[in-house]
Amino acid sequence: MIKQVLTSVAVATMTMTTSATSQASPPQSEQAKRIEAMVNKAAALVEKNGKAAFAEFTKRDSEWWFGSTYLFIYDQNLNVYLNPAFPERVGTNPSGEKDANGKAFHDEFVTLVQAQGSGWVGYMFPKPGQPEATQKWSYVTAVNIEGTPGIIGAGFYPE
Repeated sequence: MIKQVLTSVAVATMTMTTSATSQASPPQSEQAKRIEAMVNKAAALVEKNGKAAFAEFTKRDSEWWFGSTYLFIYDQNLNVYLNPAFPERVGTNPSGEKDANGKAFHDEFVTLVQAQGSGWVGYMFPKPGQPEATQKWSYVTAVNIEGTPGIIGAGFYPE
């Protein structure tokens, strides 16, 4: 009996600790809803217009790039097709790169999209123009880029 009680207490403690330190998605907010809608709309444009849609996504102060929120696009192998805030990343492959906490978040984008089609990933990343990493949440979804499976996403930095 005491063994069962101790086991129950241990399981309950682990469950509370896990839920307090790990989230599967950002807190519900208008910002999160806006990002999700934007990414889904952009994915539809890429599906329809292919890479020709990318030019629209690079316009600052638009529906696609505002404040510290911007779209990013990779193929399924994590080759960077678009990143207007960090254009030097286009043509690179961030596979295996880790954030300040050791999380291979780019790889997690691929894993999530392959398993669920879309969803949220939390990680540490610097805001454009700032050197220090801070909490960021990105919504990613699968997209077909002219016959190539890929990922399109955008994120935000909760205040």
